[in-house]
Amino acid sequence: MDFDPADVRASVFYQQMIHCIVPRPIAWVSTISIDGITNVAPFSYFTGVGSRPPSLLFCPANNRDGEPKDTLRNIQDTGDFVVNIVSSSVAKAMNASAASLPPEESEFDVFGLTASSSVKITAPRVSESPVQFECCKMHILNIGDGPGGANIVVGSIVHVHIDDNVIGAKDLVDPDLLDAVGRMGGLSYCRTKDRFDLPRPA
Repeated sequence: MDFDPADVRASVFYQQMIHCIVPRPIAWVSTISIDGITNVAPFSYFTGVGSRPPSLLFCPANNRDGEPKDTLRNIQDTGDFVVNIVSSSVAKAMNASAASLPPEESEFDVFGLTASSSVKITAPRVSESPVQFECCKMHILNIGDGPGGANIVVGSIVHVHIDDNVIGAKDLVDPDLLDAVGRMGGLSYCRTKDRFDLPRPA
């Protein structure tokens, strides 16, 4: 199969992308609005950027009306957010929080999640998540308009919370204890417990 992305609808190409780029880690992003309404939503276009400076990015698409989603709008207004890592124990809650709620409703309240205060920013953390990155906005890049239009949010990591229960040897996170989940295509997810090692070349 060969094709030019310009020859297919964006929604069709999106399906091809999410079935090919797998597995994808999930940024469960929590924010707060200028009116004090908390929000949390998952995004699977997510990765680390670097350790100097400590930074990460995620990509919230516009909603079906072509407007910024609550997460992006809150970051634009307040300048901070938390990326919460998703373990299998909170996978169902993460999936539920993808529902479209009115801006005046909080996913924390609707789905029974616990909001904890952050140390350096205003956005709350999801207590149920085993790892939480407090971030300040570095850059927001809009690269597409209209429904599904792409945006890139780059955040500077200013504080990290790691549950002691997922710490293993050498004070590093043990992937078996973390039990993170990844996003596949369609409705599928995967666990990260099936792994193999390869020696790095000299």
